[in-house]
Amino acid sequence: MFPNPVEKRSSGTRLAYKLSLPIALFLWLLPLLAIFMTSIRPASDIAIGNVFGLPSSFQLLQNYGEVFAKTDALKYLANTLLIAIPTMIMSVALACLTGYALAIYRFKWALPLFFLFVAGNFVPFQILMLPVVDMSNRLEIINTVPGLVMFHAAFQTGFCTLFMRNFMKALPFELIESARLEGVDEFKIFWYLVLPLVKPAIAALCVLIFTFIWNDFFWATVLIQDSASLPITVGVRTLNGEFVQQWHLVSAASLLAAVPPVLMFFAMQKHFIAGLTLGATKG
Repeated sequence: MFPNPVEKRSSGTRLAYKLSLPIALFLWLLPLLAIFMTSIRPASDIAIGNVFGLPSSFQLLQNYGEVFAKTDALKYLANTLLIAIPTMIMSVALACLTGYALAIYRFKWALPLFFLFVAGNFVPFQILMLPVVDMSNRLEIINTVPGLVMFHAAFQTGFCTLFMRNFMKALPFELIESARLEGVDEFKIFWYLVLPLVKPAIAALCVLIFTFIWNDFFWATVLIQDSASLPITVGVRTLNGEFVQQWHLVSAASLLAAVPPVLMFFAMQKHFIAGLTLGATKG
């Protein structure tokens, strides 16, 4: 059913794998390398068409310093943090509560409600653009960071609930029953018994949601038009003027925007991998 591991293949297959892996890795990283080279070359190189060659001079400190000194990149990064962190907290907190109810409580509408959360993940978010914009205008929350946070939290809670419900469903129900027999309050069961057992899943979900929201471009473009509230994914467009194209600054800002999700992943890497593999060896 599953392919044999590389170690069990023939010597020729193993050699081809070892030779092709560095090539595939280089091709995968080539766009990122091109962006980095653009971010450290002078604007004159891009003007004369020297886009893929070696820079005529290396301006690493000058270009990255200019991003912070002459643009609003810091404000855009701060706006993105103000959007991503509250959305992550709200979505994961609601998903833990909802996932606990759908996984532990046995009531008539548990499965239909769960299917409703699952079905919401299959709705193309592009078709919701006009209703969301109309609702934002009616509630007077368009062009505001709190408005974007609320809509992100609403859209992400369905996926988060699906994620947390499946992990909590895999817990031994006997633990819950024994705690109830001891007279433990229901919220204490959730807080002191269930949540510690699913900490790896929560950590993995936090990394995923933070990355999703940080890299969002569509909803930030649709719901935010005021430059004072733009996140970094949309704000990098403002580095190019109407007549002057500053691709070296755009590349530098884009790489700076990619740093926080990467740092969060490495900080939570242990828990992230544990969360994704939780229950993989059960039975």
